[in-house]
Parts: sequence; C-alpha cells; structure tokens
Amino acid sequence: MGYYVKVEKGVNIYVEDINSSSNKTILFIHGWPANHQMFEYQFDFLPAMGYRCIGIDIRGFGKSSRPWDGYSYNRVADDIRVVIDTLQLEDITLAGHSMGGAISIRYMARHREHKVSKLALIGAAAPVFTKRPNFPYGMTKDEVNQLIKATYTDRPKMLSDFGDIFFARYLTKSFIDWFQGLGLMASGNATAKCLTSLRDEDLRNDLSFIQVPTAILHGKQDKVCPFVLGELLHSSIKNSILIPFEFSGHGLFYCELEKFNQELANFIG
Repeated sequence: MGYYVKVEKGVNIYVEDINSSSNKTILFIHGWPANHQMFEYQFDFLPAMGYRCIGIDIRGFGKSSRPWDGYSYNRVADDIRVVIDTLQLEDITLAGHSMGGAISIRYMARHREHKVSKLALIGAAAPVFTKRPNFPYGMTKDEVNQLIKATYTDRPKMLSDFGDIFFARYLTKSFIDWFQGLGLMASGNATAKCLTSLRDEDLRNDLSFIQVPTAILHGKQDKVCPFVLGELLHSSIKNSILIPFEFSGHGLFYCELEKFNQELANFIG
C-alpha cells in the first residue's frame, strides 16, 4: 500500500507500507541516489517472514516532493520523525543504507531514539563520508565536488559511472539499467544537494546517543564507503555488532541477497 505523509507545507513524503498488520516493523531509509525501490528484494522476502516493511522516499527522490531546499541531515531526520508519528509507529527497527544510514544516526541523536528499539546500519556513510585532517578515510571532498559537477552537467553518465563501483559482482545489463533508473527518478537538484550534505556533515558527536542494539552490516569490498567506516562505527557505538559481507561492495543488500536478508531477520528476531 502506498500513500503520502505531509511533513511540512508543500512537502509530501511517499511511503510504501507492506504487511501493515504485523507488529514487527522495519522502517527502511534508502541511500543516495536511489529511492525505496532499492529494497525490492527485501520487501519480497521479509514480509513473508512476518515483518512489516515500510519504505520511504526521502524528499527529492522517488515519488516524494521535490522542494528546492531542505536536504541537510537534520531536515531529513525531522521528516522521518513526522512519518513515524503520523503512522503511530512503535518499537521499530530503523534500517538505513549509505546516506540513509547517516540520516538514521542523526535521527537517533536528534530525536533521542524516538520509537526505535533497534538500528541497522547498512554500508552507512558514517561517521564521516569524506576525508579531513583528523579523518583519513572515505572520499576526498574534491571527488565529491566532481560528482556534484557531473550531476549538473551529465547526470545520466554520473549515475552510470557511480553504478560501476556500487556492486562487487557480475550483474545483468537489465539490472544495471533498472538500478540506474532509480537514480534518474530523483530531482537533479536534490541529488546534488544531498552530495553537499554527504561532503560536509560529520556524525562523530552523534554516535554516543545510540543506546539501542545496533547491527552494522558492511561489505568488505565497498568502494563507496570503505569497510573501515563500519569498523569505526562498531568501535564507537555501544551494544553494536559488526556483520561483514566478504563478497559485497556497497550494494550488499543485493550482492549477497540471501545472507543479507537472513542476517537482518536474525538481528531483529
């Protein structure tokens, strides 16, 4: 079932709600530059195991509204809070991939874990996405700036090039075309402004606010958010477990599909 939630004047967030009668709820926050449909193969599997799966398109992506501004982690975390309260969700697992993982961390700190009982960070773009003087990991700011420039000049090629490093296994051309299509559904402006947030945001001071059980699922071959980021999250988040995916890149939810679904189900219980 799909519907919209109004998060502020003129901004509606698209929500896909599957198996809504279940009281075991997973709220999925997609990564840049896709939308909730990236979790198609989770939405096929987990509801059959008794889970309620909710996918949202963050502002600017998928079927959601495309405001000109509002792409900071704070604003998107506030959108998630409105969705959770509007749907009257309780005792949920918050599952975020890549930038969605970063936003989930900001949600946990900014909203004091409101209604969240477990957290799953999937190839999270955290604690920091870009290198800086006291953080030697991740992309350089110049590399992100090049992605921003490419977004504004040839977004289809930018998405195609990004897709080439996203997965760590052979994929059919049909799948690659489908995945690129998810990125093309987004607003170009939102795509660029979220890159700016990825480049500039720092979540290191947010991590101490996370007290719930946390699973950190991360591909050992990730070329977007290197595996060391998962190790750093694990060392900084109390009550966390690190689940490595030996044969996965950034798209571990598909590279090792069966393992991913089973590990997520095992963690949630």
